[in-house]
Amino acid sequence: MSDAVDYRPLSGLAGNWQGDKGLDVAPEPDGTEESPYFETIRFEAIGDVTNAETQVLAVVRYQQIVSRKSDGQVFHDQTGYWMWDAGQGVVMQSITIPRAVCVLAGSRWAPGDGSAVEVSVAARLGDPDWGIIQSPFMRDQARTTAFEHKLSIEGDVLSYAETTHLEIYGRSFAHTDRNELTRAA
Repeated sequence: MSDAVDYRPLSGLAGNWQGDKGLDVAPEPDGTEESPYFETIRFEAIGDVTNAETQVLAVVRYQQIVSRKSDGQVFHDQTGYWMWDAGQGVVMQSITIPRAVCVLAGSRWAPGDGSAVEVSVAARLGDPDWGIIQSPFMRDQARTTAFEHKLSIEGDVLSYAETTHLEIYGRSFAHTDRNELTRAA
């Protein structure tokens, strides 16, 4: 990543990452399904953007492809951006998935005292700052009400845990995903 752009919490992301320790815990009409998975995430530093001539965001674009270990089939494809606003000390993640759901999650960020860089973002349905948009079908059948994502980068190891809170099949459900990835050579 360029020295001219302040990527601070995002500076360790650029590259291709692979991991095969994933576990997806998802809702089913009659209970819960646990699916071990493998994935690749490609992060690309794309520089900075200026908004209204005052806000400068350092931007990293990504694509995440997730496949079930049981059959090798892709079951999740996600694109988005991680953004850092150094002036406000805010980190953001925009997410788009081809289920007609979009999320803009964010939070304040400060460096920790360990060697890993820890980033956490969150969004809630109806939140005026960090929100969720979904199609009418998803709103009525599988409503996303909240999202939390914790990311840790330490050298060439990236780990994450995310929870998508859903109202689906007549109940509330915390859909979780977690994995540990390594930077590909």
